Amino acid sequence: MYDCANDDSDSDGLRQQSNSEQTDKQQLPVMENADSDSVVVAVAVFGNLIVIWIILAHKRMRTVTNYFLVNLAFSDASMAAFNTLVNFIYALHSEWYFGANYCRFQNFFPITAVFASIYSMTAIAVDRYMAIIDPLKPRLSATATKIVIGSIWILAFLLALPQCLYSKTKVMPGRTLCYVQWPGGSKQHFTYHVIVIILVYCFPLLIMGITYTIVGITLWGGEIPGDTCDKYHEQLKAKRKVVKMMIIVVVTFAICWLPYHMYFILTAIYLQLNRWKYIQQVYLASFWLAMSSTMYNPIIYCCLNKRFRAGFKRAFRWCPFIEVSSYDELELKATRFHPTRQSSLYTVTRMESVTVVFDPSDSVNAKSSQKKRATPRDPSSNSCSRRNSKSASTTSSFISSPYTSVDECP
Repeated sequence: MYDCANDDSDSDGLRQQSNSEQTDKQQLPVMENADSDSVVVAVAVFGNLIVIWIILAHKRMRTVTNYFLVNLAFSDASMAAFNTLVNFIYALHSEWYFGANYCRFQNFFPITAVFASIYSMTAIAVDRYMAIIDPLKPRLSATATKIVIGSIWILAFLLALPQCLYSKTKVMPGRTLCYVQWPGGSKQHFTYHVIVIILVYCFPLLIMGITYTIVGITLWGGEIPGDTCDKYHEQLKAKRKVVKMMIIVVVTFAICWLPYHMYFILTAIYLQLNRWKYIQQVYLASFWLAMSSTMYNPIIYCCLNKRFRAGFKRAFRWCPFIEVSSYDELELKATRFHPTRQSSLYTVTRMESVTVVFDPSDSVNAKSSQKKRATPRDPSSNSCSRRNSKSASTTSSFISSPYTSVDECP
């Protein structure tokens, strides 16, 4: 499974034995994979660290969804930094150089990180579902969000604990192995492997598939009939963008990890595959694709979300070809209109609507008009209702609150 640095005494041991017999023929593709693996690690670590900085350093970005994105970025960056290169070196040389303690960590941490990643995505999907399907229900508070994130990591540690307990290093003539030695043998290892695949791949993807299908039908299924306001359309468009971005993140994760899971399932069922001539190339290709999932999310955020794009511009503003505009700076500010700034627009939003009525029947004073104060109108209907042809409002059409923004975070 995610014990990619493992050599179980049965199936994985056969794979490592066959790997040691394939040297010169594999050297060129392996070295090419090593270069691409370094690119994956660099992009994944720095890209996800920038995502964390964008969210934590800007108040406007600190939303429930974005806190889960921080957790997702942290787990991806950690796995890329602590697991990917070490795993690849072990697969390349078929020898463990890093000691018994790191062997335990290496077999333990990948499951923990992937569990945290996929369930952060699941939490975002559920949060989006609640916000769109049942918008009147209170959203998660900051404390509740922290509790959910903490619970995710506790469950991840518990699921990966057997990998740590049963990890072994074994010194053999000419090399050292790091593997998981299950008390029940290969059958127990296969059972655990299937359980982990169900918990960190099948089940969360099923939940996200259901929630995003319902959300998609709601957001793209049709528009509310009648006269709808501009603000409604802007909010609907923003929600669609956020949901579309998260669907792409989930689909990318599913595609990247599918070959890796299939590889370990098939080699566990058909042990003879471990002696196949090109099994090492198949393993390295599936491993690279799985690990590359850690680097795509920052790229997706940057391409599909204007606030993250503005944050990346700020992070790379030292580059001569990167220009941060005033609009980019505004995107990351806490609010569009600061509540303490008594601008004319802010003041107008707090005033009553005043209507000027022109009376055409007044023939005596044709040049003057009588001002009548109208009843204060419901601000929620200013831009959504049709204007009376005989009246003109002196206030702005619709600003429900200076504290809210049209855009959905992130």
